[in-house]
Amino acid sequence: MNPLREHELMLTRRQLFGKAALGLGTAAMAQMLGPDFLSAATDTAHGGLHHAPKAKRVIYLFMSGGPSHHDLWDYKPKMKEMFGKELPAYVRDGQRITGMTSGQKTLPVCPTKYQFTRHENNQDGVWVSELLPYTSKVVKELCVVHSTFTEAINHDPAITYIQTGSQIPGRPSLGAWLSYGLGRENDNLPGYVVMHALAKHAEQPLFGRLWGSGFMPSDHQGVLLRSEGDPVLYLSNPAGVSRKDRRAQLDTLNALNQGQHQRFADPEVLARIRQHEMAYRMQASVPELMDLSSESDATFNLYGEDARQPGTFAACCLNARRLAERGVRNIQIFHRGWDAHGNLPTEHESQCKDVDQGCAALINDLRQRGMLDETLVVWGGEFGRTAYCQGEMTGDNYGRDHHPRCFTVWMAGGGVKPGITYGQTDDFGYNIAHPDGTPMSPKPNKEVWTPGTMHIHDLNATILHLLGIDHKRLIYRYQGRDFRLTDVHGHVIHDLIA
Repeated sequence: MNPLREHELMLTRRQLFGKAALGLGTAAMAQMLGPDFLSAATDTAHGGLHHAPKAKRVIYLFMSGGPSHHDLWDYKPKMKEMFGKELPAYVRDGQRITGMTSGQKTLPVCPTKYQFTRHENNQDGVWVSELLPYTSKVVKELCVVHSTFTEAINHDPAITYIQTGSQIPGRPSLGAWLSYGLGRENDNLPGYVVMHALAKHAEQPLFGRLWGSGFMPSDHQGVLLRSEGDPVLYLSNPAGVSRKDRRAQLDTLNALNQGQHQRFADPEVLARIRQHEMAYRMQASVPELMDLSSESDATFNLYGEDARQPGTFAACCLNARRLAERGVRNIQIFHRGWDAHGNLPTEHESQCKDVDQGCAALINDLRQRGMLDETLVVWGGEFGRTAYCQGEMTGDNYGRDHHPRCFTVWMAGGGVKPGITYGQTDDFGYNIAHPDGTPMSPKPNKEVWTPGTMHIHDLNATILHLLGIDHKRLIYRYQGRDFRLTDVHGHVIHDLIA
C-alpha cells in the first residue's frame, strides 16, 4: 500500500485545497468547537440562526402511503351528484395516472361515504370527517392546507422527494438539514429522533435514507427508536462489560480515530467519534426517556390506553412530547398503511383509529405544558388520493389511486396561524382552485409560486423559516456544488405564519 496515494484518495477536492491553505490547525479547532459551531446558520444576533425563530423544534407526523383528503379533510358534496359517472375529461386534463388505473375503461367519480362536520374557528370553519372525532376537537389549533402538491406519482419517489427535496435517493433528509442547521440542545440525546409506529396495514416499506444524512457527516442522520428490545440497537453493554470498561474502550478507540484523522483528514472520522460519544451517553439517557412509569393516569387518559403499549402511534406521540421536553429539536413519527387502492373504508377506518387520538392528545398535551407555541407539529403524507374509484365500487366499498395534484397537510403551534384553512381545490378535489372554485390554469408549478398553493418545496421552506432558518442560505457544498433542501426552488408561505 502506498500511504501517499491512500492519503490522496481520502481527500475530496475541497478538503485538499482547504488543508493546503489552512493546515491541520483548522480541523483541530473545528473538533474543539464542536459540530454546532459549524452550523450553516451564522447570525449571532439570533443565536446562530438567520432570523428570530417562531419555533424551537418540530414534530413531524408522517402518514406514509398517501391518506385520502377526500375522506378526511377536503369536503366535496357536489361529487355526490355525479356518483359513479365518468370523471369529466376537462378535470383530468390529460394528467398522467399510474399503471394501476391506466387500463381501466372508466374513471368513475367516487364521493366519500363519510359524514363531514364544519367546525368553527377564527375564519370560515374547518370541515372534518367523522373518521377523526378527536382531531376535530382541536381544529382551532390547526392550520389546514388543502393545496399541497408534488410532481411524484409513485410512493418511493414521492416520499423521498418530500423528505429530502429530490426524487433521486442520496440527498440529506429534512431532519439531517435541521441537525446541520440547528445543532443540538441536549448533549445526551441526538438532535434528530425517528420512530416507526405500529400499523395494521403496513404494506409499504420505509428506507433509512428517509431519515439519513446523505452526503453530510453521518452524525446528522436520524436515530431510530425501536419499540421492542433495546430502544436503540446495541444500547446495552454485553454481559461482563461494565460502564467503566466501555469508557476505557471508547477512549482507546477515540485515540486511534484521532490518529486516523491526522493522517487522512477525513471529516467522517470526526463524525464517528461524535457518534461513539453520543452512543455512550445514550446508554444512560434513553432508558430513562422510554420509561413511561412516571406518567400520570391523566396523561394516559389523554393519549388513550394504546399509549401503554410500546410502539403504538399514541405511545410514539407521548414519547415525542417527552423528547421535546428534553431538548430534542427534530422528532419524526412514521405511520404506514395509508395506501388504500382497494377496501379504503376498512383500511382508513383502522388507520384513523390508530392515529386520531394520539394526534389530538399531542397537541393538547403540548398546549397544557406551555410548549405548543414553540413546537411546530406537521401532519401529512407524500400525496393524496384520486377523486375516481380504482376498480369497481361495491356497495360502500371503494379504493383510490395516487394523486399528486393536490392533497391536505396540516400544521399546528410553532408560529403558524391557528384555526385557518389555506388553499382550495375544485368541486372534485382534483385540482387546486381559485377562491371562486375554478381550477387554476395553467396548473401551479414549483418554478413560480402561485398564491394559495403550497408545493412540497414551499412546505419545507416554511418549516425551516419557522425554525429561524433561511432555506436559501442553508447550504452544504458537496463535489463542487452548493446543495439546498429545497434545491433551487421553494417559497416561504407567509400567509400561514402568525
